Amino acid sequence: MTLHALLARLGVPGGQLSQAADLGDTGTTEGTGDTATALRPAPPAADPGPLRSFDPVEIGRLEAAVWAAYYRRQWLRLLLLSAALVHRAFGMDWPRTVHGSWLVLRANQLWAPYPRNDPDGARRCMRRFYALLRLAHGAPADPARAAVLEVAWWAAHRARQHQPGAAAAPEVAAALARLYAYLYGVGETAVWAAAEQRAAAMSLSDEWVAQGCPPGSALLTAARAALVRSYAALLAAVHY
Repeated sequence: MTLHALLARLGVPGGQLSQAADLGDTGTTEGTGDTATALRPAPPAADPGPLRSFDPVEIGRLEAAVWAAYYRRQWLRLLLLSAALVHRAFGMDWPRTVHGSWLVLRANQLWAPYPRNDPDGARRCMRRFYALLRLAHGAPADPARAAVLEVAWWAAHRARQHQPGAAAAPEVAAALARLYAYLYGVGETAVWAAAEQRAAAMSLSDEWVAQGCPPGSALLTAARAALVRSYAALLAAVHY
């Protein structure tokens, strides 16, 4: 097969095909940088790493189930679901996954009582969780800072949940965007859509809680869908 025919089969544009035809059929590429570039295989894409690689549908569904277990105070179920969520979302090995899930459970238990909860204890647990994450993947650089930002969005959500006039929904999204921006090293604007959808999911969950946490509620289905959209937006923002 001639070089001209080979390039035509490869779909090289007409201008580059004309340049190649000038070579004859020697198969050399000397002096034909454009043609050589067209024929050269693309370099493999860099692996974004486990923190930036996850299944939005799986993570959204798991988090929706975690929320339901939390509000029903089903602590054993919450632990098991948290283990699955931590493993799939953060890609840690199983020993660290089990340890991290226990820390997340304890943080939630310390945070759960209202109005007398223990935010300092919740932050300590989350600092240890993020320290595990740093051991596994080298990030975040400052687990204490990550823990502060984590519990800050819990606080923003609680203020809106129990004092509707105290914190509008954008405050919850803003707190989430600050956490995401720090964890992934991107601008808050890049992760705003993800934060906004997760805040919307929380609003739906709050309505479900206000109705007494009925099983099979359409609100849970809607919250789960919003979480899937949130994690799809987050993946699009950080998977590079």
